[in-house]
Amino acid sequence: MKAFDWQRMALDKVPVDFLWEVALRSLYTFVLVFLFLKIAGRRGVRQMSLFEVLVILTLGSAAGDVAFYDDVPMLPVLVVFITLALLYRGVMWLMAHSEKLEDLLEGKPIIVVRDGELAWEKLGAENMTEFEFYMELRLNGVEQLGQVRLAILETNGQISIYFYPDEQVKPGLLILPEFENRRVQVAARDGLYACIRCSKVLHLHVGERRLCPRCANPQWALASEAKRIT
Repeated sequence: MKAFDWQRMALDKVPVDFLWEVALRSLYTFVLVFLFLKIAGRRGVRQMSLFEVLVILTLGSAAGDVAFYDDVPMLPVLVVFITLALLYRGVMWLMAHSEKLEDLLEGKPIIVVRDGELAWEKLGAENMTEFEFYMELRLNGVEQLGQVRLAILETNGQISIYFYPDEQVKPGLLILPEFENRRVQVAARDGLYACIRCSKVLHLHVGERRLCPRCANPQWALASEAKRIT
């Protein structure tokens, strides 16, 4: 095989006329995907569930093959799309009538912050780190966890946040990037400190070294009492 063979790199064994067929095949798969999304409904173009991602990936594989390979016939791909559309509709109907199946395919919403305290073990179970989660909270205007009454990780990966009113905001763990430089194991002064792992808030005295009673973590940061700016 000759290196930098432009004929092989550009067209391989197909004739130049095959490019027109590629254009037709691409239009064909575009129409099929469009029709599938219309059948799936508006929900199909929002944040997708695991099941919907699986369906879209399968569609993408079929569409890519028929668009670029001259030896892939077009009618079998049409059968693939029809089958997936019927499967999608059927599974959606079954999930509407079976909570167990819905939980299996879609999952359940998970409470990850309650009363200003982080459920770090639930984040780990969902393969999300605290720092990824804090980024999502910051994008929603959260400065410290004491502002959050409830945060729910939804089945589509988005986070729903319910805030305390300003007069009820608690001292909490500061989640701005700068708090990374303020971790201590020994209290530098009397005050409220937040566990940097689970956000439990305790009053520590100067010179006090203590494990978190909630998660046994030894590192703390001064708790923030910042209110929300709305």
